[in-house]
Amino acid sequence: MNQEVFTVEEENLICIFDTESRAALIDGIRAAMPDFDEHEMTELADNVVIKLEGMTDADFSALTFCPADDGETEA
Repeated sequence: MNQEVFTVEEENLICIFDTESRAALIDGIRAAMPDFDEHEMTELADNVVIKLEGMTDADFSALTFCPADDGETEA
Protein backbone atom coordinates (compact mmCIF):
# COMPACT_ATOMS: atom_id res chain seq x y z
CA MET A 1 0.00 0.00 0.00
CA ASN A 2 1.25 3.45 -0.85
CA GLN A 3 1.85 5.95 1.98
CA GLU A 4 0.25 8.59 -0.24
CA VAL A 5 -3.15 7.10 0.52
CA PHE A 6 -3.50 9.71 3.30
CA THR A 7 -3.50 13.46 2.74
CA VAL A 8 -1.30 15.69 4.89
CA GLU A 9 -4.36 16.74 6.88
CA GLU A 10 -5.40 13.13 7.41
CA GLU A 11 -1.91 12.12 8.48
CA ASN A 12 -1.77 15.00 10.98
CA LEU A 13 -5.09 13.84 12.45
CA ILE A 14 -3.81 10.26 12.65
CA CYS A 15 -0.75 11.41 14.60
CA ILE A 16 -2.98 12.64 17.43
CA PHE A 17 -4.14 9.09 18.15
CA ASP A 18 -2.64 5.74 19.13
CA THR A 19 -1.15 4.25 15.97
CA GLU A 20 -0.06 1.00 17.65
CA SER A 21 -2.67 -0.88 15.63
CA ARG A 22 -5.23 -0.17 12.96
CA ALA A 23 -8.07 -1.20 15.29
CA ALA A 24 -6.85 1.08 18.10
CA LEU A 25 -6.59 3.98 15.68
CA ILE A 26 -10.08 3.42 14.29
CA ASP A 27 -11.51 3.13 17.82
CA GLY A 28 -9.73 6.29 18.97
CA ILE A 29 -10.92 8.35 16.03
CA ARG A 30 -14.50 7.10 16.35
CA ALA A 31 -14.52 7.84 20.08
CA ALA A 32 -13.35 11.42 19.46
CA MET A 33 -15.67 12.25 16.56
CA PRO A 34 -18.67 13.29 18.69
CA ASP A 35 -16.48 15.96 20.30
CA PHE A 36 -15.44 17.58 17.02
CA ASP A 37 -17.00 21.02 16.72
CA GLU A 38 -16.46 21.53 13.02
CA HIS A 39 -18.18 19.58 10.26
CA GLU A 40 -14.95 19.59 8.23
CA MET A 41 -13.09 17.85 11.06
CA THR A 42 -15.77 15.18 11.34
CA GLU A 43 -15.67 14.68 7.59
CA LEU A 44 -11.87 14.39 7.66
CA ALA A 45 -12.03 11.82 10.47
CA ASP A 46 -14.71 9.86 8.66
CA ASN A 47 -12.53 9.72 5.52
CA VAL A 48 -9.60 8.43 7.57
CA VAL A 49 -11.73 5.69 9.14
CA ILE A 50 -13.01 4.63 5.72
CA LYS A 51 -9.45 4.38 4.39
CA LEU A 52 -8.29 2.48 7.47
CA GLU A 53 -11.16 0.01 7.18
CA GLY A 54 -10.23 -0.55 3.54
CA MET A 55 -6.70 -1.74 4.29
CA THR A 56 -5.31 -4.82 5.94
CA ASP A 57 -3.41 -4.88 9.21
CA ALA A 58 -0.28 -5.76 7.22
CA ASP A 59 -0.76 -2.71 4.99
CA PHE A 60 -1.24 -0.54 8.06
CA SER A 61 1.83 -1.87 9.86
CA ALA A 62 3.96 -0.99 6.84
CA LEU A 63 3.04 2.70 7.17
CA THR A 64 4.84 5.32 9.22
CA PHE A 65 3.09 8.43 10.44
CA CYS A 66 4.83 11.73 11.07
CA PRO A 67 3.01 15.02 11.57
CA ALA A 68 3.77 17.53 8.84
CA ASP A 69 6.06 20.40 9.71
CA ASP A 70 4.31 23.75 9.44
CA GLY A 71 7.46 25.27 7.99
CA GLU A 72 8.08 27.57 10.92
CA THR A 73 11.33 27.48 12.84
CA GLU A 74 11.96 28.48 16.41
CA ALA A 75 13.94 31.64 16.98
